[in-house]
Amino acid sequence: MLQSRGSAADPGARGTARATTTSPQPPAKTSHPLRVAIIGGGPGGLYTAALLKRLASNRQITVYERNAPDDTFGFGVVLSDETLGGIEHADPTVYEALKTHFVRWDDIDIVHRNSRQTSGGHRFAALGRRRLLEILHERCRDLGVDLRFRTEAPPPESLARTHDLVVAADGVHSTTREAYRDAFRPRLTPHRCRYIWLAADFAFDAFRFEIAETEHGVMQLHGYSYAPDASTVIVEMREEVWRAAGFDELDEAESTARCAKIFADALGGRPLRSNKSAWTTFRTVVNERWSHGNVVLLGDAAHTAHFSIGSGTKLAVEDALALAACLEEQPTLQAALGAYEEERRPVVASTQRAAKASLEWFEDLARYLDQPPRQFAFNLLTRSRRVTHENLRLRDADFTGAVEREFGCPPGTPPMFTPFRLRGLTLRNRVVVSPMDMYSATDGVPGDFHLVHLGARALGGAGLVMTEMVCVSAEGRITPGCAGLYTGRQGEAWRRITDFVHDSAPGTAIGVQLGHSGRKGSTRLMWEGMDEPLPDGNWPLVAPSALPYRPGGQVPRELSRAQLTDVREQFRSAAVRAAGAGFDLLELHCAHGYLLSGFLSPLTNRRTDAYGGSPERRLRFPLEVFDAVREVWPGERPMTVRISATDWAEGGTSAEEAVEIARAFAAHGADAIDVSTGQVVAGERPEFGRSYQTPYADRIRHEAGVPVIAVGAISSWDDVNSLILAGRTDLCALARPHLYDPHWTLHAAAEQGYDGPGARWPAPYRAGSRPPRTGRTDAPKPRLTLHGPRQDV
Repeated sequence: MLQSRGSAADPGARGTARATTTSPQPPAKTSHPLRVAIIGGGPGGLYTAALLKRLASNRQITVYERNAPDDTFGFGVVLSDETLGGIEHADPTVYEALKTHFVRWDDIDIVHRNSRQTSGGHRFAALGRRRLLEILHERCRDLGVDLRFRTEAPPPESLARTHDLVVAADGVHSTTREAYRDAFRPRLTPHRCRYIWLAADFAFDAFRFEIAETEHGVMQLHGYSYAPDASTVIVEMREEVWRAAGFDELDEAESTARCAKIFADALGGRPLRSNKSAWTTFRTVVNERWSHGNVVLLGDAAHTAHFSIGSGTKLAVEDALALAACLEEQPTLQAALGAYEEERRPVVASTQRAAKASLEWFEDLARYLDQPPRQFAFNLLTRSRRVTHENLRLRDADFTGAVEREFGCPPGTPPMFTPFRLRGLTLRNRVVVSPMDMYSATDGVPGDFHLVHLGARALGGAGLVMTEMVCVSAEGRITPGCAGLYTGRQGEAWRRITDFVHDSAPGTAIGVQLGHSGRKGSTRLMWEGMDEPLPDGNWPLVAPSALPYRPGGQVPRELSRAQLTDVREQFRSAAVRAAGAGFDLLELHCAHGYLLSGFLSPLTNRRTDAYGGSPERRLRFPLEVFDAVREVWPGERPMTVRISATDWAEGGTSAEEAVEIARAFAAHGADAIDVSTGQVVAGERPEFGRSYQTPYADRIRHEAGVPVIAVGAISSWDDVNSLILAGRTDLCALARPHLYDPHWTLHAAAEQGYDGPGARWPAPYRAGSRPPRTGRTDAPKPRLTLHGPRQDV
């Protein structure tokens, strides 16, 4: 969904305040402020005013808006059913006024390369931004709010002294926020696309996305109706495309005419119109704090979310609802403002993650142009990771079924249960039990715990079960409890486990991950203190460079040329033992800051010889190890490589370098890249969230042209189906879900009603293939409700 332009797109859409550095008033003792100043007369500020006045008619509320009441800089506003429900509950008068002006539609059209794909059941509601403001103006006047148009707000420190509460709803360019920058600590992140808000004097019959491949690059149109005779049209493209097309030299009228010409098919040859429209770059706003004294941020002043998920006005309205409720519920203003931020921050953070995924999808749109038409449409619809395969199946089963057939799903088979081939190995489904260190070996020998742990997950139905990182030497262990493959006894113990998997869970493959701890070794067991040094019995560490992992930690020795040869031969010998132990697949661990990963990252490799410096030189030793292992690993068995696609730290491995790393391993014979991130340096700052690492796998898959395994907060079978069907990954590796439920894959099949070759229950377990009943379901239902004695009339 798309938001109104009046917030992030235009700096003139809100009232503004002159910058100051004076501290505001201390919070009042009561949470029911009587004198309230609101800076900014957009939907968020106006709705806040109406709610606060409705809750206490004796409040003196003043709204400062520097523009005229009929000035508006956007065209249409889209609101969700959830937001409308909140409005209806809080102020039925506003809801009823809005309801009569909504335009509603269900379909989304995606037009790409002369193919139009339609998905239904999406339930949009939109109205004109000007009409929305008129409704809120009328409501505020009826309630007695003092609306001051064409009026600059006084300085915020002045308002803070004379009012109990100051609400800064002055938009993305909030000068109130800037006045108290040291308190709010904002971060503004610009993005890579230019866009412009326009309008057409006709109604699209569906929410429309149209892709234009021009001589200058890819451009896209987002269009939706907001009145029976009007539609919002947003044209967006990468900055370099915008400049190559000459838009930087065109005025407003020329840009408008040029956009209409480019998207003439979508517009039916009709013109576009503008309203002080200008090309701009979206900026994501995040604040560490939302209140300071008796000044509080609301809407785009506090946070922004890209227009492609339509949450700007929605978030502002929901902020207003939450702020008003907290002021009623809490005993003091300080408590109320704290409760408001506590309630809204996680909701906003989740929305911003989804918005970031969506905006980055459109920034990288060119990556997906060669996808089949239906898969391209599915990929677009699920870009934010909030809309999923199951969402779309419920909304439009015909569309989703067509995407599945084009993908190659047999009838009744979810995407996750389609087979996948790697070299001579065919996996029966797309689920991988991710490597998880168990720290439960003795002298590197896996015992009964590993047999039960890996055996249980193999019986649980996954296509591939991976061991933890198996170390190639005693000195290459992370902890004393790490498993190894540097002795014959260890190889025999692993053979016992692979035999069990092959005999008792036919159809499940088992893979081994080989690695060396590097500078992250000689530490305690995870539950005794992750990455903390052993209290005694430490062994010396080696690494690409003499840099400790943590300040004060053991300093590793920089590997000499002779030692590099020794380490390479340790990997080769471990691979020979792994082949003899019966593993079906071998993964080389080049991620998470362990030895080979340490060579790849510029943050951990400071060498000045042939193994350090440029990306190509940093790749040299990991590729030498890969070649040595591939030489002795059976030719029909696949090899994968796990990499950290970003270090989550400034100056570390970039996404572009990750593509080149993946491409290099693929050129040397890697059959797939297992794409993880981080854990390379202790000072990393990951951006966690749902499926947060999958964009890196997606990029590598499309740009390096190699199969990938996606990992990272993939927690549901719906996520797996969505990622596979959209073409963002080939396999999905899950860790914690398999710790919670060893039979995660079989249960996913049961929950989807699937019983096919991609998920066969072991014969002794078939009686459990249906969930047990948990309570009585045959009790008679009540037929009458008695409300007291009957009154005869």
